[in-house]
Amino acid sequence: MTQEKAIKIFEDKKIRTHWDDKNEKWYFSIVDVISVLTESNNPQVYWRVLKKRLLAEGNETVTKCNALKMVANDGKMRFTDVADTEQLFRLIQSIPSPNAEPFKLWLAQVGRERIDEINDPEIGIERLMETYYRKGYSKEWINQRIKSIEIRKELTDEWENRGVKKGEEFAILTDIITKTWSGFTTREYKNYKGLKKEGLRDHMTNMELVLNMLAEASTTEISKDKAPETFEENKKVAHQGGNVAKAARKQLEDTTKKNVVTSKNAKALKNKNNELE
Repeated sequence: MTQEKAIKIFEDKKIRTHWDDKNEKWYFSIVDVISVLTESNNPQVYWRVLKKRLLAEGNETVTKCNALKMVANDGKMRFTDVADTEQLFRLIQSIPSPNAEPFKLWLAQVGRERIDEINDPEIGIERLMETYYRKGYSKEWINQRIKSIEIRKELTDEWENRGVKKGEEFAILTDIITKTWSGFTTREYKNYKGLKKEGLRDHMTNMELVLNMLAEASTTEISKDKAPETFEENKKVAHQGGNVAKAARKQLEDTTKKNVVTSKNAKALKNKNNELE
């Protein structure tokens, strides 16, 4: 069972969605999903009954579901309960319907694979490479991407050693590095490439990946040398690391008369051999 097969049931079905740009999340209309999975004549009633049962069971998923205005059947904007991807998968697990079984099987498979990867991390790397191959990436690009993951891990380990907090502080420092060498924050870079939930690095060219790796590796080495003690000092180090890659980018662009940072995403980067550059 693959993710593609699991979601095939939604093809040609009307599922109202909303993209939250701030949180970078997709939200799905719960009653629309229930309608597809259960083929109920009254999905609103089905959802009310399911919500009551889940609450009685102590399931907090339904209490975290938001309501957003979406276009109703009458053409007017009306509030409807929505769920993000994680919430939606949890709800699907509670729906006793044959149409929900492909999702449940796929989720079970993903869970098993994740446990395998925890026990043997090399399995996770092999699966990651296979995924990139299936998407049409070249061997050269995949090797670069795997290396970029290693360099990123070294950087985040260094940040943790310096007391930088995961989440917001990691994101701030990453934005500083990216903005310094490329001219874009991470979100601006993704918007430039026309991306939403997709990973930015998965849509970089070889040269963009190389410069991003140079920026992050330089930040790691400078941090080890400077030993910053405060978040403000870490921000300065991030600027310095980004400037190393910025200088390399400028020199390359002056020599080739071509921009390194491109708006092309993975689809636009397909070459004649159906591989990514």
